[in-house]
Amino acid sequence: MNATQGQAEKHEFSAEVGRLLDLVVHALYSDREIFLRELVANAADATDKRRFEALTDSALALPENAGIRITPEKDRKELVISDDGVGMTHDELAQNLGTIARSGTRAFGEKLSSAKAEDRPSLIGQFGVGFYAAFMVADSVDVTSRKAGSDEAWTWSSDGKGSFTLTPSTRSAPGTDIVLHMKDDADEFLDSWRLRSIIRKWADHISWPITLRETKEDGTTEDKAANEGTALWRKPKSEITPEQYTEFYRHIARAFDEPYATMHWHAEGTTEFTALLFLPSARPFDFMEQSRESRIHLHVRRMFITDEADLLPSWMRFVQGVVDTEDLPLNVSREMLQATPVLARIRKAVTKRVLTEIKNRAKTADDAFTAFWENFGAVIKEGLWEDSEHRQEIAGFARFHTTQSDDLTTLDDYIARMKDGQEVIYFLTGDNLDALKASAQLEGFRARGLEVLLLSDPVDGFWPERLHSYNDKILRSVVYSHGDLEKFQTDTDETIEPADLEKLVPALKEALGDTVKDVRGTVRLTDSAVVITSEGGPDLAMQRLMRRSGQSLPEAPPILEINPRHPLIKALSERVSKGESIKDLARVLLDLARVQEGEPLPDPTGFARLLAGLLAGSAAA
Repeated sequence: MNATQGQAEKHEFSAEVGRLLDLVVHALYSDREIFLRELVANAADATDKRRFEALTDSALALPENAGIRITPEKDRKELVISDDGVGMTHDELAQNLGTIARSGTRAFGEKLSSAKAEDRPSLIGQFGVGFYAAFMVADSVDVTSRKAGSDEAWTWSSDGKGSFTLTPSTRSAPGTDIVLHMKDDADEFLDSWRLRSIIRKWADHISWPITLRETKEDGTTEDKAANEGTALWRKPKSEITPEQYTEFYRHIARAFDEPYATMHWHAEGTTEFTALLFLPSARPFDFMEQSRESRIHLHVRRMFITDEADLLPSWMRFVQGVVDTEDLPLNVSREMLQATPVLARIRKAVTKRVLTEIKNRAKTADDAFTAFWENFGAVIKEGLWEDSEHRQEIAGFARFHTTQSDDLTTLDDYIARMKDGQEVIYFLTGDNLDALKASAQLEGFRARGLEVLLLSDPVDGFWPERLHSYNDKILRSVVYSHGDLEKFQTDTDETIEPADLEKLVPALKEALGDTVKDVRGTVRLTDSAVVITSEGGPDLAMQRLMRRSGQSLPEAPPILEINPRHPLIKALSERVSKGESIKDLARVLLDLARVQEGEPLPDPTGFARLLAGLLAGSAAA
């Protein structure tokens, strides 16, 4: 919708956005100072972006005094935050500030409303809704912005109660002004000393100068520097406190947790660079929905260049931090970044350093590493699939659930527990851990004391094939290990007389027709009557995963395996021997196997009708 000159456009927030804003305002009431951190960080990002775009378009060049300006207006009860950044167009204002009803916002609201008071600040960083923290201290907010390279400016205005307006405006130069009309109980955030303390706490390491307007005793005003603005990574480690490292991590990661590990070093030799990297201790709520690219900040001579240089492989995308080098020109282009051997050497060195840190942390096998793995293990395992250079190293410290215990284990520990004569690492993939633990596929392995890895992350369906083996032990799915079971003695009662399958198997095949590829007896079952499996292609878990990702698969009827020692199978065998029909029972048997495996039923209504009929007949008997 276009507006005529001076005419405001009104837009409605969705109901979910309104509820989310209400929660941000009220549930985070006691932590209101974080609003300034979020707004200053956004201003710094916008200024960084304009500086980078100006490298290839001189018309976007920043003014000499570019920075962030904070102006408290006590008389008008307004706080103004201005920057010289890239600015926003009409559509960008509407999109960036008016649309937050994306995936995860409902869960954010639920998490926020139920979180303990001391945990609430971290949710702002986890969910990326920092701008809306402004409404914790302001009754309304005006954002006037002019895009660099454009003469047009717009003002976005809202009281955070259901709608916002967009109005044509003016601004003398590109950038953004945010005006907060402060609440009556937020006067503290109009005092210069309070604002300065917040900036020192949360934004001291922002490289752009932050100036704060202060009123002197004679009533005149003066703009004073409010942040140190030094490159922390350039300082000697001996001069940096743990608190300073934590503050910088929280700034660059937009997070509130403590870093799990800090890596700070200076590399010399063929390529010279300084790096300050962090392993997080907490995972953002929507982490798995984010981009797969690494966002390490690349600086050249302390100047921010880009966070899109892919300085780490995608399976390390949780790592936060900065890499600063003297070996690239300041006007480096995106194309040069992709081609320069300097960056390739930096990538290799940084990846090796992070990998070494994770390996060393894994050796401690403590609760902290377990928590780290539970947060980021699903991402790290992507390296088992895509990183051929480091695949075996990742496998060495990776952690897995198994049938042995509830504790995570390594492949080395698994191998140390293998039974005599076992040459294979067995695994089972599925949709969730609880379903895997209860899977009928495991019965024969448990009965023989064979440990099985339980793999429930989406990537687990792919990497075992690529890894293939570890320490000369082949990885094999239990689905395809039916023949291995006969090599090991079972701990179950083998004195139970098995059913005669000579007539039952042909009868089941006839009753089920082309809905199954085959029917056969099995030794993989001890407690269950039946199980379905596949052969000569992706297993059933992989098929489900591929369908959910939108891939079309040719119809592949499953194989129905039956337990000859189960009472139900023995009863069916006796019916067939008497010449009785088992057509309906065969269909129910196959559907029960599907339910047991987590497969969808092709005809749920028909299954329910058949089952109800059989139960009614049994009750009448």
